[in-house]
Amino acid sequence: MREVFIMARNNNNLVVSEARAVLYKFKMESAKEDEVNLKDSYNGNLTAREDGAVERNMAKKMVKA
Repeated sequence: MREVFIMARNNNNLVVSEARAVLYKFKMESAKEDEVNLKDSYNGNLTAREDGAVERNMAKKMVKA
């Protein structure tokens, strides 16, 4: 009998489609608190430190809730 391994795929799809707007607003609020200037479009000009600060702030708030 042949074994088949199925690898998990992380495709970052939202389960609730309405959550996209809420997460976007949450990201912008977190960026404002960290004084990071996020734009609505591409933010390739951010340093890893700035981007990481926004994501850390978001994660802390989600864990706290």
